[in-house]
Amino acid sequence: MNNWKSSSVVIRHAVGLHARPSVKLTKLAKTFAGAVQIAESPDGPWIDAKSIVKVMAMKAKQDSTLYLRASGGDAATALDALVTLVERNCDEDRAHAASG
Repeated sequence: MNNWKSSSVVIRHAVGLHARPSVKLTKLAKTFAGAVQIAESPDGPWIDAKSIVKVMAMKAKQDSTLYLRASGGDAATALDALVTLVERNCDEDRAHAASG
């Protein structure tokens, strides 16, 4: 049985969790040893945050709440990093500023 730690964050990016932010979230989730899952409801269904196909299929919209949970020795660190990434709009604002 997994001992889950959980958190949540509101997606503020104008187009939600589209392709590039999904890739960034998935890549970051893969850097942690434990399981990392996300959902659009605190009751699930929970999906593997390390699966780009599943994260993109979620199609999370702007202003929706993203629920996160993680297990393992690095669960708290994983949640902090993922929440911070989403709060920073997955660094999309900086990417647009650099290209614009």
